[in-house]
Amino acid sequence: MKALILNSGIGHRMGALTQDRPKALVELTPGQTLFGRQLTQLAAAGLREAVVTTGPFADALQAHAAALGLPLHITYVHNPEYASTNYIVSMHRAAPQLRGEEVLLLHGDLVLQPDVLAELLNAPRSVMAVDSTLPLPDKDFKARLRNGQIVAVGVEFFGADCVACQPAYRFTAADFARWLDAIEAFVRRGERNVYAENAFNALDGSLPLAPLELGGRLCAEMDNPQDLDSIRARLVAAQLGKGRDHA
Repeated sequence: MKALILNSGIGHRMGALTQDRPKALVELTPGQTLFGRQLTQLAAAGLREAVVTTGPFADALQAHAAALGLPLHITYVHNPEYASTNYIVSMHRAAPQLRGEEVLLLHGDLVLQPDVLAELLNAPRSVMAVDSTLPLPDKDFKARLRNGQIVAVGVEFFGADCVACQPAYRFTAADFARWLDAIEAFVRRGERNVYAENAFNALDGSLPLAPLELGGRLCAEMDNPQDLDSIRARLVAAQLGKGRDHA
């Protein structure tokens, strides 16, 4: 299995925190960056290969990962069009490194607790993290369900058939290849500034993707300073044994 971490975004909603660094290099706790936490978790879980897409500050990401000294071989795929395209283009560029592989896909601003990562890695089929304990977010991803399967993912979906979700996926090799094919079709016809999930949605449920229930466990994106404060508080609570999370 290979991990794919999407780090090609600008992170403008983090304000001054990302003026001179990528969002992934913001510290969650003293001495631990978001990127460092993800890579350390992957190595601890036994993964040995990762593909990381980059945009601004690509050199800083590579230097930071190298300094960690982890037993993890990382292939970097740069998207020089990061300012004018969405990560659908980054995934398309990374496709040659991923075809034929089982893939763990994480957005680079995602913080998750180890048991969630373990469940993703050990899932016997393709899955995406969802949390039915949370209200549907106004601006973030929701998953639309049909017959117990995820058939669409996007910010625009609302309704009784939808559930809050996070961009943490595990794919079989065959299922991921189908998504890559759909992504390629979008990119070739010029749809380059949409979510990669738009290509998944175009498959209309023919790619089997099951929900992996979080049940309130930590698996959250860091989009802005308020998210950072919330995640830091949960990590501190976990370390003190006062929360449900295990940091």
